[in-house]
Amino acid sequence: MNAIVALCHFCELHGPRTLFCTEVLHSPLPQGAGNGDSPGQSEQAEDEEGGIQMSSRIRSHSPAEGASADSSSPGPKKSDMCEGCRSLAAGHPGYVSHDTETSIKYVSHQHPNHPQLFSIVRQACVRSLSCEVCPGREGPIFFGDEQHGFVFSHTFFIKDSLARGFQRWYSIITIMMDRIYLINSWPFLLGKIRGIIDELQGKALKVFEAEQYGCPQRAQRMNTAFTPFLHQRNGNAARSLTSLTNDDNLWACLHTSFAWLLKACGSRLTEKLLEGAPTEDTLVQMEKLADLKEESEGWDGSEGEEEKPSAQPDVVEGRELTKCPTDTSLVSDCSSWNVASRRLSVFRSLRHMRQVLGASAFRMLAWHVLMGNQVIWKARDADLIQSAFDILRTMLPVGCVRIIPYSDHYEEAYRCNFLGLSPHVHIPPHILSSEFAVIVEVRTATQCSLYPVLFDDEQPLSKYEFVVTSGSPVAADRVGPTILNKIEAALTNQNLSVDVVDQCLVCLKEEWMNKVKVLFKFTKVDSRPKEDTQKLLSILGAAEEDNVKLLKFWMTGLSKTYKSHLMSTVRSPTSLESRN
Repeated sequence: MNAIVALCHFCELHGPRTLFCTEVLHSPLPQGAGNGDSPGQSEQAEDEEGGIQMSSRIRSHSPAEGASADSSSPGPKKSDMCEGCRSLAAGHPGYVSHDTETSIKYVSHQHPNHPQLFSIVRQACVRSLSCEVCPGREGPIFFGDEQHGFVFSHTFFIKDSLARGFQRWYSIITIMMDRIYLINSWPFLLGKIRGIIDELQGKALKVFEAEQYGCPQRAQRMNTAFTPFLHQRNGNAARSLTSLTNDDNLWACLHTSFAWLLKACGSRLTEKLLEGAPTEDTLVQMEKLADLKEESEGWDGSEGEEEKPSAQPDVVEGRELTKCPTDTSLVSDCSSWNVASRRLSVFRSLRHMRQVLGASAFRMLAWHVLMGNQVIWKARDADLIQSAFDILRTMLPVGCVRIIPYSDHYEEAYRCNFLGLSPHVHIPPHILSSEFAVIVEVRTATQCSLYPVLFDDEQPLSKYEFVVTSGSPVAADRVGPTILNKIEAALTNQNLSVDVVDQCLVCLKEEWMNKVKVLFKFTKVDSRPKEDTQKLLSILGAAEEDNVKLLKFWMTGLSKTYKSHLMSTVRSPTSLESRN
């Protein structure tokens, strides 16, 4: 927890003073800290409790204690301090606790060494012992602002037989910049700080009672002749807290308590990143994983049964997919791609593919991909086809992707929208002339320099030429779907790196999937008339023909979870009553 805990005292001679503070350091120690043991401090008492290792080694001089004559020191001068204003003796190295779990250091001394921190602690000390007090002058209170930090302050009295009123005024303050965190920590801090105060007051009470028993001050003061106020005040300078509690190890104990308080308060509250509802891609992946798990359990339960004939379509598809284990029509979107297990991908990004195919050919290919038409690649190199599918599938929602990576015969469009074929496979004539299919033929180039090498490791591309054909080629002047135009704009912008383009693509897909959800609920669930649907499409900015086709295709990629949730909501009694 990034905070400072300090013990403050109201001195009758010098006013509010900071006696002892503990701060958290995530970086190297302050200037002069940890430079070695000072003279007479070679012996270190070290403890380990809860992963915190304590030592009395911090620095050889403390400007706050008057050990330095530098006028720029943030602490008060030695002449401005009395025994009641001083905690550690001049030249005392202070205390450091090393958190072995987080590599954080808890440093204790009389004042923070940093001038800005000293000013913040000084102002909090003055306010806690002057204007920011609760009724009765003893108890907790909260105050602060964005500039000087927020403060949890608990004021209390310590018995002193030589003080006016037989008590001295102290406070323990906790300062941090995070207001919400500090307020949420109020119950914890109140209980722990109250425990520290009770221990201090208990020790001081024993000393007070012993002194009163030996020499009662009340009767002596009543019998003393009247003396001027100033003379009496100068004669009753505050005693040190170690004297009031008769505890020579008081500051070491306070350091341990403050360090534990900072560590425990920082550990009890943790921040969690809430990413909101899962995306449609995540839901589809979860559903496909569940389907695969049920299918595998079904196969395990039927080990003793007769094997299914190999002519069944599912088994044929399964046998084909085992040739390329990196993707299947069922698990292509459920398992992460293990790039290391395959050879180096030929296509590395959409921008790279656009450079290789050319702008017009890539636009035609991307248009068919987004519209849900069948994309057929014919090549001898199965890895080249696989790398192309890996890149093209990023333009679609997970639920819209159905891949057969490499096959020895043509598969119908209802089974896959990405199909890889060997060069000798015959494609039906109606597919060649269909406007709902695009074919990419990978041929051996006649010249090695036909496609210049774009990068050093892309030599395999120089062996091929790519011919993109379709029964309905996309006209150059056709506007096309909005998302395609934005994708091309991102790809042509050389100021955007490949990683940035990938993130742009994720945002674009999420934007259009949200439009798909609205359209699905509007048309399939609420059953609105066609005129209202046209108005909705205009509001969504998707009234053009290509955008409507894209939305209808992407609607098939919605998860079963989302669809069933909408249907159950519509059929619920509350929704029916609201409609009526």
